[in-house]
Amino acid sequence: MASIEYQGMKFSGGKFFIILSLIGTISGGGWSLYKFIDDYLELKTAVSNYISPDLSHYDEQLAVLKSEVEMILQEITIISDVARDMRSDMKADLRQMNNDIRHITEIVNDVEDRQKADTREVLNELKIIEEELQLNIDKALNNPLSGMSAKTK
Repeated sequence: MASIEYQGMKFSGGKFFIILSLIGTISGGGWSLYKFIDDYLELKTAVSNYISPDLSHYDEQLAVLKSEVEMILQEITIISDVARDMRSDMKADLRQMNNDIRHITEIVNDVEDRQKADTREVLNELKIIEEELQLNIDKALNNPLSGMSAKTK
């Protein structure tokens, strides 16, 4: 077996590879630790130099939008109130119109009833007058002094 001798120490092939692997692992770990610390320091610098963006423009826009929404809601409330009042007024007007129509219908029916009664009364009076006239005509014609005679029924 081959062995390596260094400052009085002898290393055989297996030990040499173990030591070589150990040196590689330690140097890789050191490099990883260095990169980690370097990234940490960069992040720390970036965080300490961080300037938050100016969002006041958005705050102003939100305030304007909020006031516009409030105005729109007030207008909607006004429109709703006007519509409610109009609906109430229309209902009251319709009720009044229905009452007026009923009253007018009662008046018209009353006038029709009176007109029918008056027509019956006039017709009855005309019938009585006609009968009286016929009687008078018959009397006049049957009068021996008239020289005419009436045909009797």
